[in-house]
Amino acid sequence: MSPRDYLLYALVIFGWSTSWLPLKGQIGFVAPEVSILWRFMIAAALCFLIARFRGLTLRFRFIFICSSAALGLFIFSTNFTLFYYASPHLASGLMAVVFSTASMMNILMVAGLTRTAPHPRELFASAIGLGGIILIFLPEFRLSLAALPALLLCIVGTLCFCAGNQVSAALQRQNVAVISANSWGVVYGCVVLALFALVLGNPFVIDYRLPYLSGLIWLAVFSSVLTFACYLTLVGRIGAGKAGYATVIFPVFALLISTVFEKYQWGVLPFAGICLVVAGNILMLRNR
Repeated sequence: MSPRDYLLYALVIFGWSTSWLPLKGQIGFVAPEVSILWRFMIAAALCFLIARFRGLTLRFRFIFICSSAALGLFIFSTNFTLFYYASPHLASGLMAVVFSTASMMNILMVAGLTRTAPHPRELFASAIGLGGIILIFLPEFRLSLAALPALLLCIVGTLCFCAGNQVSAALQRQNVAVISANSWGVVYGCVVLALFALVLGNPFVIDYRLPYLSGLIWLAVFSSVLTFACYLTLVGRIGAGKAGYATVIFPVFALLISTVFEKYQWGVLPFAGICLVVAGNILMLRNR
């Protein structure tokens, strides 16, 4: 990995680890898909402005438009909506564990699509990291039968995220700029979210309280536009498996933030888990 790759990796971890606190303020009387819609409408406008400022093309052949639509369906709508709807029924730790399997899912998905065996070191690193996340959040694991549908939503949401990774990587191999693809992807994601809200009969309302609005801006600008641009660029540069390991390590940094702002209490298991996550991170990012 080059210094630029490490910088992108660090920015992804920062962007996603700081998203959990403002995300809590989004859960309320505004329906999840409507909150995500407002978030991505802001993100879409910013993506188009950035693309125009950089002189990037926003006109593509039909096949690339279809790929951008798939990006919007998998990453910028379905993935988020499923996790939002699962959040009232599952501990945040369990959701973090499910999402952290994206690293291993990415590796296996790439192997399946390319019909090549996954690199054993990457699989081992993902397994170590996943084990560390499980140790960190083990005290939260209180899963009842009633919560199983929510767990399934998280698994499907993670699969959608990984499928979107592959779509983005394919677009980059065709020399489509990440920000250009994301611009249209977010627009199509907004269409899916709006249709979903209409089908469910949820009103298009907004919460004008400061925590909601400030969280919305942070999630749109930093967690969506900047972080996803960095992450999907990383997918194209170092592969979905290595880039996906950010989903393993960012919950650890989210807990460090929670320690400061929410007085999270550490114990033996979380410390052991962090050691495993760090070990897996070193193993995953080490050059072959």
